[in-house]
Amino acid sequence: MPLENFNDLAAFAAVAKARSFTKAAAQIGISQSALSQTIRNLEARLGLRLLTRTTRSVAPTEAGERLLKTVATRFDEIQSALASLSELREKPAGTIRITAGEHAAMSALQPALRKILPAYPEVNIEIVVDYGLTDIVAEGFDAGVRLGEQVAKDMVAVRIGPDLRMAVVGAPAYFKRHPQPKTPQDLASHNCINIRLPTYGGLFPWDLEKNGREVNVRVEGQLVFNNMGLRLASVLQGLGLAYLPEDQAQPHIANKRLIRVLEDWCPPFSGYHLYYPSRRHSSPAFALLVEALRFRG
Repeated sequence: MPLENFNDLAAFAAVAKARSFTKAAAQIGISQSALSQTIRNLEARLGLRLLTRTTRSVAPTEAGERLLKTVATRFDEIQSALASLSELREKPAGTIRITAGEHAAMSALQPALRKILPAYPEVNIEIVVDYGLTDIVAEGFDAGVRLGEQVAKDMVAVRIGPDLRMAVVGAPAYFKRHPQPKTPQDLASHNCINIRLPTYGGLFPWDLEKNGREVNVRVEGQLVFNNMGLRLASVLQGLGLAYLPEDQAQPHIANKRLIRVLEDWCPPFSGYHLYYPSRRHSSPAFALLVEALRFRG
């Protein structure tokens, strides 16, 4: 039977269960005459009489009873499935996949998870740490996190963090062996811990700026990492200078385990933004996450 005739089966089931064209027509929301014509058309296509009609009652025939037992349970299952989908629309639930860099995941996303997950046990969040400029649509992500100037113009962008600063730091033990740099050019004589990120296809330059003058320093050293944890551990061990997000370095600066240099060459820059396709239908779970992440500083 063609797909469009499933409505006829639903109409038959309504009449057979109600034992009344009048009641069934009211339930479905059509006229009694239209409902009667629908049943006649169904019987004609099947070549079977499905209902016995009298002036006082309507009852399924033997064929009608067999059909009712089959379709009634199926339509109940369909209605139950549709109802569960409606609940998903109204109640935060489901899985959200996000791609973000390591620092963004730690500083912006992780605090929001503490707000959401305990209160909404049916919300699942998968965070994939990736330093590349991932195509979230092609890779099946719901959203991504980037610095403000990196978000494509065709995406919706929601600011989720304050402006950021970088910090050039070294351990006291390192500076016992080497003089503190006074200018970006002085970094050429230092053992610097390098960063390799796939976005840039090579070693990440240290972007320094002062009074509108920008300097991109290509530093050299014995160590190269692609994650923050190893860079931080190495600089704390006195193995070289590191270029770290200020919030990661600040606790160690405060307790004098690290010494900050070239601070006047590290101005603030645009912070993290959550971005997603403008055509994305916002589920309750996704809307909940966006509001929890939204920066209100």
